[in-house]
Amino acid sequence: MTRSHTIPALTLAFVLSAGVAHAQAIRIGVNEPLTGPFAASGTYVVNGARIAADEINAKGGVLGKKLELVVEDNKSNPTEAAAVAEKLITSDKTPVLMGAWGSSLTLAVMPKLADYETAMLVETSSSGKITTSGNPYVFRISPPSALEAEAFAPMVEKLGLKKVDFLAINNDWGRGAAADFSKMLKGKGVTVGLVETMDQGAQDMSAQLSKLKGSDADTIMITAAVDQLTLLFKQMAALGLKKRIITTGGSQNP
Repeated sequence: MTRSHTIPALTLAFVLSAGVAHAQAIRIGVNEPLTGPFAASGTYVVNGARIAADEINAKGGVLGKKLELVVEDNKSNPTEAAAVAEKLITSDKTPVLMGAWGSSLTLAVMPKLADYETAMLVETSSSGKITTSGNPYVFRISPPSALEAEAFAPMVEKLGLKKVDFLAINNDWGRGAAADFSKMLKGKGVTVGLVETMDQGAQDMSAQLSKLKGSDADTIMITAAVDQLTLLFKQMAALGLKKRIITTGGSQNP
């Protein structure tokens, strides 16, 4: 027998015992932003996942096995999100993932899913590119922004929207939402005015808000994470900006 086919007894015992340990639980890798600009939203998702796992485990688990969450912080950074996915798959041996909150984070993870043939459930990301990329290992419960816009369309007439400005985070999520909602609004005869963007870590949005205050639009549609959205509301109040605000999916989830 060649050396490559020989497994020492102690090593074999360790491998078998590890297999038994993993067989007693279904491990789910959770790839979320727990620090950085999206930390508040990512924390809400992780807390919700933990509550769900506890409730499911209290009822006997899944297929007679307990759920075990392996939570990692992607630091609100696409490069880090991809590295976290690889760690969860290769080091933590999680056979399935959920994540990664923001569209840019999820899109960065997707090549790793294809490389390792590992499935991920997308819980909040709304970029249409997540679906249209054709990655067979991606499943989503979050609607793409085009579907959000379609679902919102019946409200346009009820709210009496005439002209709408946009303020969106400058990433795949924000730009995609502004584009999809603009297309829907134009199709309903609504004028689309300013489209202002902001960096995901921006703390002072007074320049964008001053432009929006001076616009004759009756409504502002905003796409931003909850931390930034809270800042925006405070800064709007300070500027005396009093217009209808509509937030797109993901912005207001918490």
